[in-house]
Amino acid sequence: MVHEFDAWMDLALAEAREALATDDVPIGAVILSPEGEVLATGRNEREAIKDPTAHAEVVAIRNAVKALEAKGQDDGWRLSDCTLVVTLEPCAMCAGAIVLSRIPKLVFGAWDEKAGACGSVFDIVREPRLNHWVEVYSRVKEEECGDLLREFFRSKRG
Repeated sequence: MVHEFDAWMDLALAEAREALATDDVPIGAVILSPEGEVLATGRNEREAIKDPTAHAEVVAIRNAVKALEAKGQDDGWRLSDCTLVVTLEPCAMCAGAIVLSRIPKLVFGAWDEKAGACGSVFDIVREPRLNHWVEVYSRVKEEECGDLLREFFRSKRG
């Protein structure tokens, strides 16, 4: 089944594959502008820059804020009307960053049954006690996203 977000997930998967060069877990993210153009990308860089917060989503959010500022569309840190596409369900830290940056739409590929915070283990992005909620689309290219991660961890285990 072709999904409207497949092309964007292909870009996120390309970012994820780039993370392999630095031995980072292959997770990639793309942020789309309100007009549907690629505003920013990110990939896991924890190993590359020795920063535990350098998850693909956080890197992409930081890059998107800079891109909007460079375009003269500076709304501070708010990414209102943007869409985040990421290969794996975001963790609690990333889900919090999504809420705090006011991203209204999240698209992800594979579920993270161990640490996911967008519907599997937790559901931070739709927590009714918070002041911002996120529309979530899951399972976009789920098998391809999951296979990339499974192969990475299989190779680590020998």
